[in-house]
Amino acid sequence: MKLTICLLNIVIVSTVNAYVQMVVPDGKNVFDLDLYEGVLDPELCSEQMRIVSNHSELLSQFLDSGIRTPRGILKGNLVDMGNYHQCLEINEMVQNRQIEGKYCTISVPLDQHIDWPSFPDWEIPWPNITLPENTTWPELPWPEISSVSSRLSEHTIEQIKKYKILRTEFQMMAAISPRSGEGTTSGMEFNLALCVPKACTSRDAINLVGITDEIGLKYEENFCRLPKDKKWVAGDYTAIVIFSLLGILTLVSTGYDIRQTIVLQRDPKSVNKLYQSFSVYTNTRRLLTFAPVPGAIECLDGVRAFAMIWVIIGHTFVNQISGLHMANPIDSLNWIISFKSLWITSGPITVDTFFMISGLLVVYSTAGKMTRTKFVKNVHLFYLNRLLRLFPVLAAVILLQVSLFSRMTDGPYWQEVARHTHNCRVYWWSTLLYFQNFYNPGSMCLPHSWYLAIDFHMFLLSPLILFWVVSGRKRAAWVAILTGLLAFLIGSSIYNFVKNFPSASITLARPQDQPAYLQYYYVNTLTRGSPFFVGMIYGYMLHMYRGQKLTISRVSACMLWVLALAIIVGIVCITNLVVQADWDNQLADNLINSYMRPIWALAVGWIVFACSKGYGGPVNWVLCLGMWKLLGRLSYAMYIIHYPLIFVVNGTYVAPLHFSVEFSLHKFCTDFAIAVFSAFVVTLLVDSPCSTLIKMAIGGGPKRPPPVKQPEDRSDVKNRDIDIIISSTPEASNKAAL
Repeated sequence: MKLTICLLNIVIVSTVNAYVQMVVPDGKNVFDLDLYEGVLDPELCSEQMRIVSNHSELLSQFLDSGIRTPRGILKGNLVDMGNYHQCLEINEMVQNRQIEGKYCTISVPLDQHIDWPSFPDWEIPWPNITLPENTTWPELPWPEISSVSSRLSEHTIEQIKKYKILRTEFQMMAAISPRSGEGTTSGMEFNLALCVPKACTSRDAINLVGITDEIGLKYEENFCRLPKDKKWVAGDYTAIVIFSLLGILTLVSTGYDIRQTIVLQRDPKSVNKLYQSFSVYTNTRRLLTFAPVPGAIECLDGVRAFAMIWVIIGHTFVNQISGLHMANPIDSLNWIISFKSLWITSGPITVDTFFMISGLLVVYSTAGKMTRTKFVKNVHLFYLNRLLRLFPVLAAVILLQVSLFSRMTDGPYWQEVARHTHNCRVYWWSTLLYFQNFYNPGSMCLPHSWYLAIDFHMFLLSPLILFWVVSGRKRAAWVAILTGLLAFLIGSSIYNFVKNFPSASITLARPQDQPAYLQYYYVNTLTRGSPFFVGMIYGYMLHMYRGQKLTISRVSACMLWVLALAIIVGIVCITNLVVQADWDNQLADNLINSYMRPIWALAVGWIVFACSKGYGGPVNWVLCLGMWKLLGRLSYAMYIIHYPLIFVVNGTYVAPLHFSVEFSLHKFCTDFAIAVFSAFVVTLLVDSPCSTLIKMAIGGGPKRPPPVKQPEDRSDVKNRDIDIIISSTPEASNKAAL
């Protein structure tokens, strides 16, 4: 009967038949589902519960690991996560029986009345706690669900429901699809943890202590966890082999490089570039050397760095609210829908900055450097170089997600990391082929990789424009670029007016439409491609005035700056209107969806153009600071790796967190530091060596000066063509300097 006290003090218990919301019989689940089923034994459960109920110290461990009443109910918190690690550490030999703990979570609706049974007097074997003499269970302050619900005001209940809508939408933003069993807005419910012997289900525990369904208890199981429940799959062994080989190559290459350049002091030009390609010593020097590049657009480093910071801080806030339980969710809701949160809720627009930069660079780095005939002959290299430049870092992070990220640590929120790992084990190939935004948008491997898919699709289309750009005929070039932009604007406008999407990733007015918005608008190449063409316009303008002095009157320059800044401020501010629960203007939604993104690209593109032509003033000085150059080179790797690492960090939290802007900024500093360090390592060990090898392979080996009085060496021409065909990934122009 002491176990009865344990379970009643925990408040509520439930059954377990779903583990981590992944019922996919493909053998690629992160958790060993057979292990969960294999440990269940009703007879052994009955015996272990009897042993636990008669063993005060062991019972105290289960009690201390189990549910408490959620703190901050009046602030909207209906979650308590128990003590995850302590529960799984329970492993005691009692009466020749091994008693181990199992951690489970359950959801219990608040809108129910439970006829709790009466029990005789019992003392709880809780450390340092003794109940007053003659205390009986009916007098104890264990909460009844119905009484908790009745203490909440209508305003509080409404706020909690709005928060659940907001949390659901944030979850969809994080994964591009709603999560099974989470984020429901149908009612109020406790989300609680339970620690039971591993041989038991929660229903077994309830029945064995005499609490049956007759009392009216309703609940829904979520998941359970056991120690060492992450099974090994082929992806784990593949990761071990590949990263081990990479480590060996790095050690050997670094040793060779140090011996040749430092010990023997040989001329660096005489060192074998192939043997040196994986050298940490040489690659670090190249990565940290910022030699001036003629014709480079210096301000792009700052634009790219600020955009990447905005992306990471937005992901930090969004995933804190969606992936973690808040101790004060109502406060987080009120902040998100307030004017103060504009810099977070408007964050998704920053991705269009990268699309604009990609379009700008693909024109600027090609126009005037190749003839139409040479471009047509080398278009296969144009595509191949792009594919190979993106592949190493993307493949490395996918492999990390498949294996290492799911094993490096653990926690009660780990099902989120497991879900992303599972998606990568199943759909890694669609991400590497860049059509995951169409084939499996609801279960992407690396859900933020939709950007790469759209950017690559635009890159595939770009030769249709570049064919006219490299022709040398300005009228043909302008007609081609403007026709492409107009085609995308018309197509996306028709699509948006037919589909009638909401106009923001976060909106309380139309939560039922958010899945369609995210899957069919937010990650759609048609609706997101127009900023790329705006970037092409600026790229061609910069090419036209390459090396020339552009004269603009001060009045005109000031007016264009005011217009650009007004556009940026207006687009940021309009986000606060569409996020409100009373927003209802479909015409405005359609116009925003159709034209907001190219207009944003137009404003940011002016900043780049003005700064590069001497009309940037202090803005150009800030954007050209040397400290942005390293972030510019790391930005591609930062973008790819930061998002899964945020989930890894979040998965380690063991209790609901108190939301505040100050705490979120502290967390952003952690996420940003981890992203920079990880991106540096990945760039150093994967991207830099592979870039050297790719250039050697496609370009026919290292460049050598042509023989005297001989025709131009064709391999050198080929190498120069490869240099011209620079990939326009988020790390942009400084990539060529590597």
